[in-house]
Amino acid sequence: MPNNTTINKMLDGRQYRAFTDVAVKEDETRTVEGYATTFDVPYLLWREGDYEVWEKVDRGAFEKTDMSDVIFQYNHEGRVFARQSNGTLSLNADDHGLHIVADLSGTEIGRQLYEEIKGGYTNKMSFGFRVNEDSRETLEEDGLIKITRTILGIEKLYDVSAVSIPANDATAISARNFCEGVIEEVRAERLKAEQRKAQIERIKKLTEVQYEREDN
Repeated sequence: MPNNTTINKMLDGRQYRAFTDVAVKEDETRTVEGYATTFDVPYLLWREGDYEVWEKVDRGAFEKTDMSDVIFQYNHEGRVFARQSNGTLSLNADDHGLHIVADLSGTEIGRQLYEEIKGGYTNKMSFGFRVNEDSRETLEEDGLIKITRTILGIEKLYDVSAVSIPANDATAISARNFCEGVIEEVRAERLKAEQRKAQIERIKKLTEVQYEREDN
């Protein structure tokens, strides 16, 4: 389970997502690279009963993001292995996604993490962020309610992390917390729409009865 610090970060609006592979660069340095996220590619975030929540990151989501001092961690916790402010971490939003390059040679524990990534023991990438703009689309097909969220703007990028498995505790709890809220909103909206429809039907019936009485 995440520690109290990570839980407090999520309560403050921070979200976590795990995405693609992280791998060593094919050179003599102890440098790793990968994509913290990809653009315009929907991914299944959560499934609950007949509800599915999908999400995608718009390619313009990082245009105004605060990336003033992003850090590179392991599982979003503990030691800092690289950071933007000292030049050991670089980030670039290209056509595919948010590409990161991290130099892990500066500390002994960083060099150990490099060897873990090189050996395939740690092979995924995740990032921590706060959203300031998104959109949502809800479709129903064959009894399945599919909700698709598009992240249009990311206010701040806090960290990118190497993770041992994509659905680690932080990302799983973050996704569940967000998705359960979205599903409840959609359920409430659907219930309100159903109640309004039933009310309209009742008014129609009452109107029809009134017309029948007047005709008689």
